[in-house]
Amino acid sequence: MFTGIIEEKGKISAREGGVLVVDASGLVDVPVGASVSVNGACLTVVETSSTGARFDVIPETFARTNLGHLGIGDEVNLELAMPASGRFDGHIVQGHVDGTGTVVAVDSNEGETVVTLETAPGLAAHIVGKGSITINGVSLTVVEVTGERFSVALIPHTLELTTLGSLQVGDVVNLETDILAKYVERLLNR
Repeated sequence: MFTGIIEEKGKISAREGGVLVVDASGLVDVPVGASVSVNGACLTVVETSSTGARFDVIPETFARTNLGHLGIGDEVNLELAMPASGRFDGHIVQGHVDGTGTVVAVDSNEGETVVTLETAPGLAAHIVGKGSITINGVSLTVVEVTGERFSVALIPHTLELTTLGSLQVGDVVNLETDILAKYVERLLNR
């Protein structure tokens, strides 16, 4: 389990077939077998080096997430799994990407940047105003939902410490909706 509080940005240094290598100082001492949220997708460390870690990624993960769109030199958000004794910030994040969204607007005002995204069909049913959403692994609060579009407001701190500060119109991002919304929908549909 994760919280959506990003610990570090890493850089993709290799991507061949089902292998993804991410360079980041926080990955150097992570044990093999550990779970790491990479842009919101839970991946398992299979090897570490003096510069980062290697992950094996199945084709479905590349196809269902934005990891398939990224190349060498691209930055990713990183979070280690939360220890049972850890402090719970953010919200409950599983690292199970529900789908992707596309950035349709980035509006910067004094002290905040509002990003509007369009989701894949059906995903917006799990997104509510003032509810939780995870974008590229970052825990955020939804401002507004209209049809298949929703917006989030980002503070300067988030823009600086995560990859969300470089979002542009047309970018594809990973989305994980609130787990509680999924369970409620499932129960109501029974």
